[in-house]
Amino acid sequence: MTVSTQVEAPELSEVAPGILRVRVPLPFPPREVSAWLLSGADGWTLIDSGVDDAPTRDIFTRVLADPRLGGAPVERLLVTHFHPDHIGLAGWLHGITGADLHMSRTEWLQANLLLKEDPAEEMAALVAHCRRAGAPQEFLEYLPKRGMLYPKWVGPLPRRYLRVAAGDVLKMAGTEWRVMIGEGHAPEMICLHSAERDLLIAADQILGHISPHIGVQPSDPGADNLCAFLRSLETFEALPAGTHVLPSHGEPFDGLHARIAVLKAHHEERLARLIDFCATPRTAMDTLEVLFRPLPLEQTGFGLSEALAHLRHLVFKGALAQGVADGRWVFTRA
Repeated sequence: MTVSTQVEAPELSEVAPGILRVRVPLPFPPREVSAWLLSGADGWTLIDSGVDDAPTRDIFTRVLADPRLGGAPVERLLVTHFHPDHIGLAGWLHGITGADLHMSRTEWLQANLLLKEDPAEEMAALVAHCRRAGAPQEFLEYLPKRGMLYPKWVGPLPRRYLRVAAGDVLKMAGTEWRVMIGEGHAPEMICLHSAERDLLIAADQILGHISPHIGVQPSDPGADNLCAFLRSLETFEALPAGTHVLPSHGEPFDGLHARIAVLKAHHEERLARLIDFCATPRTAMDTLEVLFRPLPLEQTGFGLSEALAHLRHLVFKGALAQGVADGRWVFTRA
């Protein structure tokens, strides 16, 4: 008798027939991301990856050898969006599995752009952006010491990809999954809905206990990403109310419509708070005191990005006016 020496990876668990969850720790908030393995006729589809670092490589070395995969290969790598916790290890996984990378076009282009940017020029643009948002000098001096984070956490990507677009249908885990696109958190994020099984792989579009980060970036400082996010939620409201959601962060949950209602109310409350606070002129940095609990220095950029998304949305709606004072953006109730 041959005794198997394969050991089950503790990070791997079954959440539904043919669907395995990989819990991947992160070196930054929210500290963990879920990757998904979905069975297929000839192998597995792996959705998302975590960042490119030694601990994450160790996790996937164990996962890919786990007996619950039945010795079947990973035949498809699907990345929902360009953020480091979702695409970071994709290049390494492509190298060891040979599986093609599948992404939406905008997310693929964004990832490649960020990996090819000149770090010094990108840092200068980031510092200038944060200065216009009213960031304190301490944070502006901290940024160059920290360096650009994207190339730190995202490894080299394969030179080609296979495009996934809204309305595409993928066969996995014994059923068909229709591609839906989320916006706001990322420009063209892939989500997957199985009508037959009443399941939604929601990526970062709809999370169970936190609100997805909706921000404004230096490369597109005039964007109304909050409008894009709220508009995108309406697409998901067309799904059945009791849809079981598999989010990228936090535990799977039921009650899709109820969660969407909570997310909408959360942003409406923040917008109302900003309108009141901007009765006198405020910088984006000023508004952090009414949007967040005190943030550590390293989270200032996150706070400014989120604040600007809400402030820009109110400018587009005509509720706030935007001007410039001492080289900083200033927002005042219209």
